[in-house]
Amino acid sequence: MTPDVPGPYAAFLLAVAAYRIWRLLAEDDILDRPRRYLLGLGDWQEPDPAPDTYRTKWAELLTCPWCLGFWIALTFWVAWQLEPAWTLWFAVPWVLSAGVALANAIIGALTE
Repeated sequence: MTPDVPGPYAAFLLAVAAYRIWRLLAEDDILDRPRRYLLGLGDWQEPDPAPDTYRTKWAELLTCPWCLGFWIALTFWVAWQLEPAWTLWFAVPWVLSAGVALANAIIGALTE
């Protein structure tokens, strides 16, 4: 079985969906509590020094778009190889969500 390369439209959808999932995991407020637990931050507040339980390497992986983004993108690519149609169906809501955020950023910048 030879791997297929997604066409431009599918590649765009997969890339934007991967970005949106990375953003959700790494930066969105809704996952602050689980992210803090995973990184060993507990109730830590800046400017205090990070606690001894802080997992530096996990933090680097989780917040780096080049690091975690690669693994998310690889997951999308493997899924696309196995089941292209369902992978695109899964990706579209994430792409639409990213579009909403982009529109909000553009409109916010224009109204300032």
